[in-house]
Amino acid sequence: MTRTARRTRRPLQVAAGAAAALLALSACSSGSDPSAKPDSSGSGTLSGEVTVFAAASLKESFTALGEQFEKEHPGTKVTFSFAGSDSLAASITGGAPADVFASASPRTMKIVTDAGGASGTPATFVRNELEIATLPGNPGKIASLKDLTKAGRKVVLCDQEVPCGAAARKALDASGLKLTPVSYEQDVKAALTKVELKEADAAVVYRTDVRAAGDKVEGVEFPESADAVNDYPIALLKDGRNAEAAGAFIALVRSAEGQKVLSGAGFLKP
Repeated sequence: MTRTARRTRRPLQVAAGAAAALLALSACSSGSDPSAKPDSSGSGTLSGEVTVFAAASLKESFTALGEQFEKEHPGTKVTFSFAGSDSLAASITGGAPADVFASASPRTMKIVTDAGGASGTPATFVRNELEIATLPGNPGKIASLKDLTKAGRKVVLCDQEVPCGAAARKALDASGLKLTPVSYEQDVKAALTKVELKEADAAVVYRTDVRAAGDKVEGVEFPESADAVNDYPIALLKDGRNAEAAGAFIALVRSAEGQKVLSGAGFLKP
C-alpha cells in the first residue's frame, strides 16, 4: 500500500468596529501572541533578520515560506535552524538567540514555555502523521508496522526524545509490537537518509518527509499512525530581537496562504 471572516451597519456600530480594528492592528504589530492569528499582510514596513528555530520536518515548507516572506517584505531576512525539536528547545533555554520556535510536539514546546522563554501562548499550526519509508520499489515487501519486526530487517527510528521517535514508540506500543532498531537518529531527516543511502531497509518517519524525498524512497501507510499524530505548535520567543517581523512571519505561517504551502507538503490541518 503505497503513498502517496465582515462588518457594516449604523454609525455607532461603524465607530465601534473601527475602534476594534485599531486594537486588533495594535495587537498584531506587537506580535505578542501567535494564538491571536494576526494578519500577515500588515501595512507597516518590516526590516531586519528573523531567526527561526524549526523542527527538521518543516525544512522544505518553511524554507519556501521564508523566501516568500522576504519577497513580501524587502529588507528582511529569515534565517533558519532546522534540527530535532528537543535539541532546539535545549538551545533556546540555554540562551541561543532566536525569534520564533516551531516545534514538532507540545512536549518539546513545553520545555521552552516552562522556562519562561515564550512570549504569549503557543499556537498549533499543523499536525503530522507517521509513515514507513522503504527503498524505492519496496523490495522487502513491507506492508505493515508488524513487518518491521521480522528477523534480519534493518529498521531505523528517531531517538525517543525526538517527537518523531516518541510518536513511533507510541504507535508500536499501541499495537503491542516490539522493535529493536539498528540505530536511533537525532532527527527525522537523519533517519530518512539511512534509507536513502541503503543503510537501512526502512525507517518510521513523517509522511511529509517521505513526500519531500520524492523517488528516493517509497512510503507505506499503516493504521497505527492514527494513534500517534503530532501537533506542531509555534511561538514568539521572549528574548527575540525582532518581535515585529517575527510576529509577521508567524502570521504568514498561520494564514490561508501559509497553510496552503504546508498542506501541499503533506501536513494535516490543526
